[in-house]
Amino acid sequence: MLDRLFEFIEASPSPYHATNETAERLGAVGFAEAARSDSWSELDPARGFLAREGGTVIAVRTGDRVDPDRLRFSVIGAHTDSPNLRVKPQPDSGALGYRQLGVEIYGGVLLNSWLDRDLGLSGRLVIADGGTADEVRTVLWRCDQPLLRVPQLAIHLDREVNDGLKLDRQQHMTPIWGLGEPTPDAFRDFLASELEMAPEAVLSWDVMAHDLTPPARLGRDGEMYASARIDNLASCHAAVEALAGLDGGPPDDTAAVVVLFDHEEIGSDSATGAGSPILPDALERIALALGADREQYLRAVSRSLCVSADGAHAVHPNYPERHEPQHLPQLNGGPVIKMNANVRYATDAQTNARFAATCEAAGMPHQVYAHRSNLACGSTIGPITAARLGISVVDVGSPQLSMHSARELGGSHDPAMLTAALGGFLADG
Repeated sequence: MLDRLFEFIEASPSPYHATNETAERLGAVGFAEAARSDSWSELDPARGFLAREGGTVIAVRTGDRVDPDRLRFSVIGAHTDSPNLRVKPQPDSGALGYRQLGVEIYGGVLLNSWLDRDLGLSGRLVIADGGTADEVRTVLWRCDQPLLRVPQLAIHLDREVNDGLKLDRQQHMTPIWGLGEPTPDAFRDFLASELEMAPEAVLSWDVMAHDLTPPARLGRDGEMYASARIDNLASCHAAVEALAGLDGGPPDDTAAVVVLFDHEEIGSDSATGAGSPILPDALERIALALGADREQYLRAVSRSLCVSADGAHAVHPNYPERHEPQHLPQLNGGPVIKMNANVRYATDAQTNARFAATCEAAGMPHQVYAHRSNLACGSTIGPITAARLGISVVDVGSPQLSMHSARELGGSHDPAMLTAALGGFLADG
C-alpha cells in the first residue's frame, strides 16, 4: 500500500496531475470517463464512471439494483491541492546578477520549509497549435529538473536568525533560477522550448513549484514516511483505492461517490472547489441517471453520509503544550475522527458513532481529535459540503506531523488503515 501511495504522490505534483492519475487508475479497473458537458443518461453507473474538471474529479459506482425510493449516497470527499509557490503571470525578475521567478504564496504555507530546496515546476499550460481559437488546448506539463531554489540568508549576515526567522512573502520567497540579467518573457521562452513550440504559442499557465525529494520510509524500523503533499494526497489515494477495490460493487440502492476537490487550501470558493455546485449537480445527475426524480433525489441526500477525508494533527513530542491533553492522536494509531463544537469540522455525535462502527467492522482502530480551546482551529471541505447539501458529514483523516510543510511526516501503517476504513464505508454504507 505504501509503495502505491508513493507512486500516486510522485505522479501528482499538481492538482491537475492528481486528477489525471486518478482517472488512469480508475480507468484501469473499468471506469468510463465523461465530461461534465456530456449527457450522463447513457452511462452505466454500476460499471463506474468519472468526470474531471481541472484539479477536481468525481467518480461514482452503484449497486446492480437501485430503487429510486431507497437510493442513498456514500460519499468520500478529499482535496487535490497543497500549499506551495505558484508562478505569477509575468514572473521574470531579478537583480544584482541573478535571474528570478516571481511567485505567489498559495495557501497556508510553512514558508521556512521551502528554503534551500531543489524545486521543479508543474501544472497546466494553455497553448495554441495554430492561429484560431479552435486550435487552443490545455496540456499537462512538468519539469523534474532542479530549476529553482529559495536560498536562505547566511547566519553571518543575520546573527539573530535562530531567535526568530521572519520571512516577507514578497521579498524573501522569490526563487533564483539563473545568473545574468533578467529578460522579458524568459519564462514563456523556457516553456516553449520544453514543448518545442514557438514562444507565441504559449498563451498562459497555471504552474507551481514542487519539491524534488522523493517519498521515503523513515525511522529505525521504517515505521514512518516522509513526503511532499501528504496533505491531502494521502486521503485522495485512500479514497481512490477504496473505490477501485469495491469487489462486486457497493450494496444495492447505494451510489458510492468519490469527489476530490481543488482549492481547499484557499477556502474552496472557486468553480472547482467544494463551495461550487459541482458535487450537488453531480449527485442530482447521478440520481436522474438511476431513474429518480428530484423529490427522490432530495430524499436520497437526507439519508446519505459524506466522509470528509483530510489530514489530522498527530501529537508533536516537542510541542505537547500545543495539543488538547485528552486528544493526542498517534502515528500508526489508525484513522482520526475530528470534532469541533464550532463546526470547523462537521462531525457530530451521530456521524462520529457511525464511522467508529465502520472502523470496528473493518478491524481498524480509530482515534478522536479535538483542538485546544485557546488556538484557532483549521477546517476542511466537511462543513462546506454539509452546508451546501444538507448532508450528514464526518471529518476523518490519518494523523501526521509537519502539516503544510514542503515535506510532511506520517506513519507507514496509516495509509493502509485509512484505505481499509474507507473501503468498509463504501462496501457497507
